[in-house]
Amino acid sequence: MNYDMDERFDYGDRLPIVPVERDQSYGGVPGLPDEELADPAELERQAMIADWGPILSLPVKSVYGGFRPALDEFGHIEGAFGTVDFERLHGPFDKARYKADKLEEDVRDAVITLGIISARLPAESVNSLQERLRDDSFDIDDLEGADEYGFARFYTRIKRLRSEIRELRQFSWEHRNAE
Repeated sequence: MNYDMDERFDYGDRLPIVPVERDQSYGGVPGLPDEELADPAELERQAMIADWGPILSLPVKSVYGGFRPALDEFGHIEGAFGTVDFERLHGPFDKARYKADKLEEDVRDAVITLGIISARLPAESVNSLQERLRDDSFDIDDLEGADEYGFARFYTRIKRLRSEIRELRQFSWEHRNAE
């Protein structure tokens, strides 16, 4: 049967208006209106957090340090850093405490390195090295193995840094109490 297109779809002067319905590209949940669903940007954000969340939650120390006070054109501190409450709560800048905090970071890094080196050594060797290193007359240059030498070097470095930190904190404490 051959139909002429004009005969089959003869609407006269009127054209049919058919609304175009589009499905949700992300699907839906039965019984939940589409307005309640997360939009594509939110879904993408959640996927990014699921993928990168553990990496983004690692602690990171800023290269620029902590908060820095804003200075006006005369060099005076302005804003919250220049208030009496800030000085009362935090006190003046303490160089000894600042240096002790920086040395604490060095100790943390050295402890991590010491842990890596000690994992390569047998437990008996680590225990005997610690006993020998507690003796002040022991010379670490007598050690032959590279791992043992590295362990001894970082162990003595940690001891020296902790001693410096103790001295700096004691000096800072005495200086604050003297004022």
